[in-house]
This record gives sequence, structure tokens and C-alpha cells, in this order.
Amino acid sequence: MTTPELLWQPDPAAETRLGEFRAWLRANRDLDLPDYDAMWRWSTTDLAGFWGALAEFVGVIFHSPPTAVLGSATMPGAQWFPGATLNYAEQALTGQPDDDLAVIFHREDGKAAQLTYGQLRSKVASVRAALLSHGVKRGDRVVALAPNCPETLVAFLAAASLGATWSSCSPDFGPRAIADRFTQIEPTVFIAVNGYVYGGRSFDIRPTVDALRAEIPSLRATVLVDYLDNGATLPDTVPWTSMVEFAGDLAFDAVQFDHPLWVLYSSGTTGLPKGIVQGHGGIVVEHLKMLGLHSDLGPGDRFCWFTTTGWMMWNFLISGLMVGCTVVLYDGNPGHPDLTALWRLAEQHRVTYFGTSAPYIQSCLKKGIKPAAQFDLTALRAVGSTGAPLSPEGFRWLVDEIGKDVQICSVSGGTDLCTAFVAAAPEVPVWMGELSCRALGAAVAAYDDEGKEVIDQVGELVITAPMPSMPVSFWNDPDGSRLRASYFKPYPGIWRHGDWIKITPRGSAVIYGRSDSTLNRGGVRMGTSEFYRVVEAFDEVVDSLVIDTTGVGQPEGELLCFLVLAPGTSLDVLEPRLRSELRTALSPRHVPNKFIEVAAVPRTLNGKKCEVPVKKILAGVAADKAVSRDALANPDALAPFVTLAAGGE
Repeated sequence: MTTPELLWQPDPAAETRLGEFRAWLRANRDLDLPDYDAMWRWSTTDLAGFWGALAEFVGVIFHSPPTAVLGSATMPGAQWFPGATLNYAEQALTGQPDDDLAVIFHREDGKAAQLTYGQLRSKVASVRAALLSHGVKRGDRVVALAPNCPETLVAFLAAASLGATWSSCSPDFGPRAIADRFTQIEPTVFIAVNGYVYGGRSFDIRPTVDALRAEIPSLRATVLVDYLDNGATLPDTVPWTSMVEFAGDLAFDAVQFDHPLWVLYSSGTTGLPKGIVQGHGGIVVEHLKMLGLHSDLGPGDRFCWFTTTGWMMWNFLISGLMVGCTVVLYDGNPGHPDLTALWRLAEQHRVTYFGTSAPYIQSCLKKGIKPAAQFDLTALRAVGSTGAPLSPEGFRWLVDEIGKDVQICSVSGGTDLCTAFVAAAPEVPVWMGELSCRALGAAVAAYDDEGKEVIDQVGELVITAPMPSMPVSFWNDPDGSRLRASYFKPYPGIWRHGDWIKITPRGSAVIYGRSDSTLNRGGVRMGTSEFYRVVEAFDEVVDSLVIDTTGVGQPEGELLCFLVLAPGTSLDVLEPRLRSELRTALSPRHVPNKFIEVAAVPRTLNGKKCEVPVKKILAGVAADKAVSRDALANPDALAPFVTLAAGGE
């Protein structure tokens, strides 16, 4: 086995919060954990020891102390910190000086705002009191159709402070997609913007807000934020300005450790989105671990992750408040007016940890963007990437065009746990094309076809021990049958995540894409991420989708590659080069039977390629049964696949 190129090494003299935790464990637990591997092994074998120590070290604010750390380790249904009470909002809003900067907000059209921790606390107190006046109580649901802006953050913290359960959608979601999510949880208060800005245009969404109100009979109030600053309103709504002017004191209702904090959603591509319920305590300890120890964030840091409120990374980003850093909220199109928008933002606000998606990095690479040459990024010490596997070329571009001293934090996790469980750490090196380590407390392994753990070969990504942020439940799943079917069916008592992973002997990892979209050629399984890496490296290829039809009606199907081509590109001219490169860079098995040009690749609302639904359509499943069109960002992109399945061209 060849070790990939070493791209970044930690400074052994650097003081990090992970190093402080190691010293604390030595002094307070008599534990000698000399390196990261030793700490990871301890954290995944002594679960009670690790999570109990972590909660004490990071200062979790308990109202009632727990009677134990882990009452039951059974999955699903592990019982964390039984007897404990706490509140997420209190953890986020306690301890920072009033004058410290909590929030920087920047919209693509230049609208901007800042809030100190003192100002944030004051606004949360007012909105908390306003929600109380509308009868919101513990366990009620408060939902928001709103962008990544301070108003959304304030509303969430106010709801959480009351023990109400939060849920949000991005305002660019279609009406049906929003209704599919919000109607099932029966909210009492609906907070919405009157419109949003994207790609240089303003969009009025009041008709959507009005239609949703009619579909949610449980609503007691609809609050409207004048986000477009044009005075546009709706009858029978409460103006946001009156909410933040309400007189009230800041208080926090202590709730049980597993009390529902928020509801996140599965993509909903094959039916009604599943409501994934996560608890106050599980999110508090998990995010304090990831942001404090793994990301090394704290007071003085500026943390930005490009996200919308419909993606779990928004929930992860705002948890930066719990470690006392400044969270930088950006709303808009990352490609407007061009792809340097986010790098300009990083310069302007002296961002220290900047996170984005792998496709954005790939787009910058292909466009020849050189951020460090154009902008002062000297404050930047880490770049995070998630949403899809980051290609080795993406790693190389970050080193060359952002800086060799900037740590590349390629991470992988999921909405299901609202965290990353394969990640980076300040004392672990970065190797080309690899995620540096398995996260502390995350017993991640690769299983082969027989359910045995394997090292240095590709297998199913599983988690063999419980984590506190695993779902408390699915919404409307009283007996837990849907939750068990989603994660625990193949390996009872073991979490199967649905990704394909290789764990190296160094403890690093490579993600190869979704295991249910794996390519199987001549009995050899191959990950789609390798394929996309080669094909999308061509300037002439804007996007691609690879589908193996094996097992969908024929034992040995075809390998089909669908391409979105740059204007002026001829597939006839490009195809021989693609075939040659796939054969040389990967293997003859990776060469598709056919290349087919399409106008667009179908993607979910969060930008993920719809490999499995397209595979079903090509197998003859009716499009509406294979995928919910309302879960797609571009449902019209399904048309050529439906035509092909019907025997057309």
C-alpha cells in the first residue's frame, strides 16, 4: 500500500483544545493517551468514560445532574445522561462577554448586520416573551421559512429556550416540499420572510406563505419578516418588528436530555420526508465536541459555513455560539456575481474557519479561481468541505490556491446525526484525498459482505456503538419501526449509514459515495465518486451522472454515463478522450457502455445527485413512484430518463 502525499502537518508546539482535553484527562482521570489514535480508541470503547469526561471538560450546563452517563447502550434506544436536564439555548447564550461579537451577517446584495452577544441575548429575550404571548409552550413546534440570517437564529434560540421544537426550510424550497415537511409536525407558530434574494434577483414568496397557512390548521400565529425591506406584508400576520420589541427577561426552561430540540428531514426523494428528531442534550455534547475539540473553535474565532436553513450544516454552524466564537451567516448565491463571492467574504470578515461544499471547491478549480492571489486570506487556518467526497484534485487546488498552511478539513456525516463522524482534528495530518480521522466517540468501521470489519478495503460504513446525537425518534413513528428499518435492518444493533468507505491503517478514511448507488461491473464493486472525479475533471463536462443498471431487470446491465456539456462541446469529439482517461486512470471496467448528453442532472433540494431514483426509473419504475418531484431542485431534469426508460432516445 502506498501512502498518499502528506499535504499538511500539525505544529507539535501548537496549543489546541484537544491538547487541553488530553492534559485534563491526565490530571483528572489518570489517563495517559499519548496520541489521537489512543484517544479515539478509548473514546469508542469506554463510552461512559469519554462522554462523561467531555461533558465535564466543556462545561455542559446541567440543571439537574445525570444519574449516569449511559443508562443503556442498546441501539436503537441508547439512554444518555438519564435524569439530566439542560437547555441548548442556555449553552449557546451563557458565558460570553456582552461586547463580544456573536453574529456577522452578509447578504449577496450587500445588506449586512452584526450582533454582539449582549444584543443577541436581548433579542432572544424579547422574541421568547412574544412567543409566550402567542401561547407557545414546551413541546410545541415553531417553524420557519427563512434564510440564513439573524432573524432566523434569534427565533430558533427563543423557541429552544422555551423547550419548543424547531424546524426550518429554505425559502427557495417549492410550496409542496415545504408543506410535506411542516404539515406533518403540526406547528403552532410559523415565522416567514416576505421574500428572498438570490443571483441578483428578489423573489416574493408571500403567495407560498399564504398557501401554507391554509394547509396548517394548528397555527396560532404567522410572523412575517420584511426581509426584502419593501414593506410588503400579508393580512393577519404579526410583524417581526413587534416580536423583537416585546418586553421580556431572558430565561431557559430546563428540559430532559432527550427532549426534542429540532426536526430535520430526510431528502424525501422516495416519499414523505422523514422527520428526524434530535434532542437538546445529544446535540449540545456532540457539537461542543466537534466544534471545540475537532475544529478547535473558541472566542476570537470567526466561523463560517456556506449553507441554507434547509441543510443540517446551518444547525451545525449556529452551534458555534456554544464555544463562544463569532458565527458568520451568508445568504445568497455563492456564484454571484462570480465564484469569488465567498472568498471575498472570508477576506472581508477575517474568517478563521471557512466551510463549504465539495462541488463549490470543484467549481472554483474548474474556473481557475485563485483566491489567495486575489484576497487576503491570512486569517484563515482551516477550510471545511462536505456534501460529497472531495476529489484529490480538490485537495491539490486548496493547497495551491488557498495555502499549504491551511488545514483541509474534509468531513462526512449526515443529517441523521447532525454532525460529522469522519472528520479532521488539529493534531492529525492531512493526506491527499483522505478524511483525516474517525471522530472521537464515533465507532466508525467498514464492513464487508459478511458483516466483518475490514481495514484498507472498501465496505459498508457502520457505527458499532451509540452516539448521543443519534435520532431520539422519527416523527410519527411511535413504535420505532421506521427508524429501525432505516438504519438497523441489515445489521441488528449496528447503525448502517449507507455510504461506502475505506479505513486506512493510519486511521484516515476515503468515502466512495452512497453504497446503494455502487457500480458493480463483473463482480467488482466501484464507487461513483472515483468516476465523477475523472469525468468532471474535463472542462467540457459541467456535470455528470453514472448509473449501473445491473440488478434492475438484468443480471449484467449496462454502465451509462449521462453528461451535461459546456456550450459548444461535441460529445462525438469528447467521448474518445473520456473513454481513454477512464480506462487509464481507473480501469477498463469503468468505461461506460454509453455516454448520453442531458440538459441537467436531477438533484435534491440540497444539491445531491439522484442516482438511486434515476436507476429505478431506468428499471421501469414510474417516475412518480421512484422519486417525489417536490424533493428535487430541478424536477424537469427527470424527463430524458423517463423517455429513455420508455424506449426513446
